[in-house]
Amino acid sequence: MKKLTPYKEILKWNKEKVDEALAGVRANKAHKQAELEIAKLEEAIATQDAKINEICASKDIDFGQLIAAQDEQALTERKIKQFRKIIGELFCSPTKGAQA
Repeated sequence: MKKLTPYKEILKWNKEKVDEALAGVRANKAHKQAELEIAKLEEAIATQDAKINEICASKDIDFGQLIAAQDEQALTERKIKQFRKIIGELFCSPTKGAQA
């Protein structure tokens, strides 16, 4: 376990030092939030798949509704790609980013 910083030293810290100390934690939190958004979008794609299959299985296919559902799914897939690109650019080190 990490040793606690003495209280009188903490009181001497200015806002920049506190922000600097928390930077890694905040970056990790933002990274996890982006990953959570990707998981939500992946869930939406599964729901959209079911909707598309339901439309296709209906007796009278509503092609306008089918196209709209496919468009919605394509947009969701594009958002996932954008999130992954953003995560790669924001949270990967320059050497990792060059390898990817």
